[in-house]
Amino acid sequence: MASYPKVAQLRTVERFSQRVQELGCNIPIEEKLLSAEQGSPLAQPLSMGKLLIGNRWVIHPMEGWDANHDGSPSPLTLRRWKNFGESGAKWIWGGEAAAVRPDGRANPRQTMAIPSNRVGLHQLLTTLTDAHRQKMGSSDGLIVGLQLTHSGRFCKPNDNKRWEPRIMYHHPILDEKYGIDTQNSAIVWTDEQLDDLIGDYVQAAKLAAEVGYHFVDVKACHGYLLHESLSSHTRPGRYGGDYKGRTRLLRSIIRAVRAEVPKIEIGVRLSLCDMPPFRQGAEHGEPVDYTHCLPYQFAFGCNPDLPTELSIREPVQLLQDLKLDGVSAFNITLGSPYYNPHLQRPAIFPPSDGYQPPEDPLVGVARHLKLCRDVREAVPGVPIVGSGYTYLQEFLPLVAQATVRNGWVDAVGLGRMVLSYPEMPVDSLAGKAPSRKLICRTFSECTTAPRQGRISGCYPLDPFYKSGEAEQMSP
Repeated sequence: MASYPKVAQLRTVERFSQRVQELGCNIPIEEKLLSAEQGSPLAQPLSMGKLLIGNRWVIHPMEGWDANHDGSPSPLTLRRWKNFGESGAKWIWGGEAAAVRPDGRANPRQTMAIPSNRVGLHQLLTTLTDAHRQKMGSSDGLIVGLQLTHSGRFCKPNDNKRWEPRIMYHHPILDEKYGIDTQNSAIVWTDEQLDDLIGDYVQAAKLAAEVGYHFVDVKACHGYLLHESLSSHTRPGRYGGDYKGRTRLLRSIIRAVRAEVPKIEIGVRLSLCDMPPFRQGAEHGEPVDYTHCLPYQFAFGCNPDLPTELSIREPVQLLQDLKLDGVSAFNITLGSPYYNPHLQRPAIFPPSDGYQPPEDPLVGVARHLKLCRDVREAVPGVPIVGSGYTYLQEFLPLVAQATVRNGWVDAVGLGRMVLSYPEMPVDSLAGKAPSRKLICRTFSECTTAPRQGRISGCYPLDPFYKSGEAEQMSP
């Protein structure tokens, strides 16, 4: 198996920089961690449309597979949102993915943005806000969104543990990987059904606004429905084919929400680029054989003749168009956790259904940073949130300072790191070095657990999950 030096072994900024240089990567890093009082760039305010955000730390949506069957929050869901509030981050990007209809859930314990869960959505928001106010002394500058989603190909809404996919088109590789009958047309959305789905997103956005969320994120990433729609080259009808057709569903939802819920801001978390699925090879992960699919028409943001080569030509055009449609912030991610997780979240330890990393994960981090920088230059005037930072571990705040100061990105998002170490943002803003015993080491147990039918959490480092107490409280 291929092996790479672990970040935790690098210890100093000098050794970290040497390793980055050896890899031929560009990851800026600062020597000293600055507090808010010392002028940390991460402490500076930022605007999202009409909203003023208090600092540059962002919490990514983090699902726990632990809501009640009706989509309402369980004590475990509320605990996670409380941690988000106590993190000190002022920009909560969606909290977690909330399905806009029951059959669109990725798991039967997913939060739902439907009218019957109004009380639950309010409870999540107040739990987070109250925790933030108690921890920070004020909720000024705290901006909380709700991420709206339909899981599409990756729907698993019932306890039978079976996939119940609703797809935009038949994918010659993913259909085989997930046992989908390529002749089953019943699971492919019709244009009329997609027209109706737009109304579900509008209803969810209205609900979020009424409950008190500041913005909604229309999720278009990680292989879920709105991300898959962007690669619907082979789909006939109004929602496929050329660029205009493939982007019509996402843009129609944005325009409808903007028209019918004008007081709420809109963000989009976008998988900027994608590539074919990977599998375990002799030593490490490698792309599946895609030669029979060339030119490759089953991914968004890649070279169709060499699909492991990323291309941002169409993604940049989409971001520019969405900006005109009224989107006021973008959260940039890559790929999918289901079929190419190394692209989405660089890690040294793969999940149980994954593969050994095909590159030093620092290369993956550098890829995220570069693409965000490219996007920020190509789409000025709208804030860009970056992803892929967790693997930096002890060096995360120092790299975050550098990327924001240098204008590579406007705000830095944290995902898995928050499960083990929710206080990292507030510690960094106090000028406090990260706590080594709490730092996420990318063991991927938070992904492996739900793959095995358990709730998600940091089993190696969070005492609450490590002790088994969380499993006892599981709904």
